Amino acid sequence: MLDNRPALPAEIARRRTFAIISHPDAGKTTLTEKFLLYGGAIQMAGQVRAKGEARRTRSDFMQMEKDRGISVSASAMSFDFKTGDRNYRFNLVDTPGHSDFSEDTYRTLTAVDAAVMVIDGAKGVESQTQKLFEVCRLRDLPILTFCNKMDREARDTFEIIDEIQENLAIDVTPASWPIGMGRDFMGCYDMLNNRLELMDRADRNVVAESIKLDGLDDPRLADHIPAALLDKLREEVEMARELLPELNPQSVLEGHMTPIWFGSAINSFGVQELMKGIGTYGPEPQVQKAEPREIAPEETKVAGFVFKVQANMDPKHRDRVAFVRLASGHFERGMKLTHVRTKKPMAISNPVLFLAADRELAEEAWAGDIIGIPNHGQLRIGDTLTEGEAIRVTGIPSFAPELLQTVRAGDPMKAKHLEKALMQFAEEGAAKVFKPMIGSGFIVGVVGALQFEVLGSRIELEYGLPVRFEGSQFTSARWVTGPKLAVEKFVNANKQHISYDHDGDVVYLTRLQWDIDRVVRDYPDITLSATKEMMQ
Repeated sequence: MLDNRPALPAEIARRRTFAIISHPDAGKTTLTEKFLLYGGAIQMAGQVRAKGEARRTRSDFMQMEKDRGISVSASAMSFDFKTGDRNYRFNLVDTPGHSDFSEDTYRTLTAVDAAVMVIDGAKGVESQTQKLFEVCRLRDLPILTFCNKMDREARDTFEIIDEIQENLAIDVTPASWPIGMGRDFMGCYDMLNNRLELMDRADRNVVAESIKLDGLDDPRLADHIPAALLDKLREEVEMARELLPELNPQSVLEGHMTPIWFGSAINSFGVQELMKGIGTYGPEPQVQKAEPREIAPEETKVAGFVFKVQANMDPKHRDRVAFVRLASGHFERGMKLTHVRTKKPMAISNPVLFLAADRELAEEAWAGDIIGIPNHGQLRIGDTLTEGEAIRVTGIPSFAPELLQTVRAGDPMKAKHLEKALMQFAEEGAAKVFKPMIGSGFIVGVVGALQFEVLGSRIELEYGLPVRFEGSQFTSARWVTGPKLAVEKFVNANKQHISYDHDGDVVYLTRLQWDIDRVVRDYPDITLSATKEMMQ
């Protein structure tokens, strides 16, 4: 990060665009709810585990998410957060924590400038968190950490910090320090501002009581904390200050250090401190990698890219919404933007902003914001929109599926409808759809088994088409590239393995690793790849 760039316009500088990453059940959806509560976006945070209708949290809208209580599709929310004399605009992109939805999540991480990592105080760093964290590291994303569920039995604070440092190879600096845990959890000592933050157990939506102190020797501490806990707190904070690095804002921005806050999202505790931390230490909108040149947020011309497409967000209208991250400029409703892939102009007349579960027309938006553009399939993942310049944002990956199954319509007469449904899901990035060169039917590829269930339920719900998935002889797929003649020769010799994806690109379906080894040996001009850049 070079610091010789000009200061950003105030509207852009106040934006913080980030995703929350965590293992399922670490409390991410609850934290999202509390963010919206403090941002004034919703009055009462919906409880994920409450009964019946009450457990429909505001940020989950697909039927299956409601039934299962997990977030399946990444949704975006914007809200303002005022603290002191600063008023931030937070753009929060929710990522599905379930391991079966990793691809959607990877792409979401290309659209944010930072990540908030939520870990469970009892479980520490879990496998899914580790995977998502590695994607953040690839992009050097700044990471802020929230250790949740301190009101339950949690592990030793030093142990949690050590585990993060070791497993994730990042320096950890405590922004707050917990006082007690489980039933004895009283709150935290704010190490950055020398404040005592006390949790109110009686009302979960009450903001914690905050007491300004003169350091840990302040006699007023004894009025609020029992002697045994106070001695432990003083001893631990002293050790932490000696053993752990001090907060270095530059190091946080470079992705080498993560500040950690402790709290309990369900009790609304520690959430506001985390939000202030995102404002203070989180990055402003960053430069976006693109070809043939990078896009800087302060540029006056608008540019943005599609990182997610979601269909049928409103079941009454067969709409698709392309989620667009604005990379530069000041966008106004009604603007004409060039769709770089097709070189056609598009008038953006009804862009939407997502405010919690509600959408409203976006009259304007700035670099860093995420807007939804309803369209009928013109916009795909990886597309760039600009004010005329042919720039393409790079680095939005498409991964080879790890599970393949054939799919057939319950009613053979409806095969055409099935094709339409599958093409839509392929463009949305929900699954890979391959049309084999020989034989009928389609092969659907996904990254995780739960996605077959999601697809089946969505095809039935949105298209009224019951479908069945059946095992396939193929176990993996590779995109085929190389000189035109070499590819043609290869395709003709391997017809039974060849299929085409929804972009019409050649895909080689394999049964065993041996198939891949054979191609590498016999066809030196051909490249088989497990990822494809989504920006044709």
